[in-house]
Amino acid sequence: MQHVSFIRMDEGTAEDYAFLNAREDEFVLALPDRLLAALTSLEGSLAGYQINRLEHSLQSATRAEADRADIELIVGALIHDLGDDLAPLNHSQLAATIIRPYVRAEVAWIIEHHGVFQMYHYGDAMGIDKNARDIYRDHAWFDSCEQFCGDWDQSGL
Repeated sequence: MQHVSFIRMDEGTAEDYAFLNAREDEFVLALPDRLLAALTSLEGSLAGYQINRLEHSLQSATRAEADRADIELIVGALIHDLGDDLAPLNHSQLAATIIRPYVRAEVAWIIEHHGVFQMYHYGDAMGIDKNARDIYRDHAWFDSCEQFCGDWDQSGL
């Protein structure tokens, strides 16, 4: 079978869906290669910083590793800006959505919220509320996100 026999999902057979599930499993297994390709594409995005987004991502992950973060946080630091090209106004949410099935909830939350937490480091210079993150002040992972941004994300740009 090269493709399914239906054009409407409610017309699919068990064989069609078994075929699709096998293709989906192959697709999911290839995700790391697609993520690496997406990271590599960051090399040419968001001009104006002293380093490109790929270098920033690598530096963030290296800082996390040097601080003895666990592998989930290191991977989170590596892909935290992956959404910059496709979702520049909500890149944090896109990156979190990608990583959420593979990491603990804390890491996904940190990646999802790092954009608003990052504003603490530049908000005054842009005339925006640097303390917007304070709405999460009582959240269990506030300190973790603050550390992520302060120690790994905001320097070396």
